[in-house]
Amino acid sequence: MVPEEGEVSGKNVHQSWDSERQQWKVGREGASRASGYRDTESEARKWSQKLAKDSGSEWIKHRKDDGRIHQRNSYGDDPFPPRG
Repeated sequence: MVPEEGEVSGKNVHQSWDSERQQWKVGREGASRASGYRDTESEARKWSQKLAKDSGSEWIKHRKDDGRIHQRNSYGDDPFPPRG
């Protein structure tokens, strides 16, 4: 899980498919280990979004087939109006 430009490393929560374990993996950027695994996409989504909300960070879901970012949602304090 590599942070993209503009993201804070070690904060965002990622949900991705682990093909070796055949489970959804949830983890924070910069962590050496996953926070945990869930059998269903729905369970992983609920848990990973809760982690992101509780820490005021961003939730990022990766596609099961190719690992590319599929969805994301920020739960932090976004500046208004947006910069740039």
